[in-house]
Amino acid sequence: MKYFIIFCVFWICIFAGIRSEAAQSQFQKVKVIVNTSVPASTVSEQQIRRIFSMRQTVWANNQSITVFVLDKKHQVHQAFSTNTLGMFPYQLERVWNKLVYSGLGEEPIKVNSEQEMLDRISRNPGSIGYINSNTEYENVKVLKVIKE
Repeated sequence: MKYFIIFCVFWICIFAGIRSEAAQSQFQKVKVIVNTSVPASTVSEQQIRRIFSMRQTVWANNQSITVFVLDKKHQVHQAFSTNTLGMFPYQLERVWNKLVYSGLGEEPIKVNSEQEMLDRISRNPGSIGYINSNTEYENVKVLKVIKE
């Protein structure tokens, strides 16, 4: 009986883990999008971290970068922070807070939805953001993030 209970608990844990992975997998693939005025078509992981941590503020052609992000509790933001930037959303928030409170920089512009993200990026030259890979988009360009 003891082994049967252990066996059942084991399978329940595995099944629950599979279901939670499936539920989260739709948000794990995130596209980095930019305004069509941005000349780049690829970006390195290191450069994308610099841009979203607000340390790189201009593109290679000296065009200003405007960064748009979703709320820290949004699933797409969490997937982007964790999978693309390699940091937790709270760590990214700390970086922004440090810049703002020290007077050395600004935080990115927060938007309420992926649709608002698409609208704002399509209208602002030099802007960058991210969307769920399943989201349909127009009037923006997708940047390929190169693994280092």
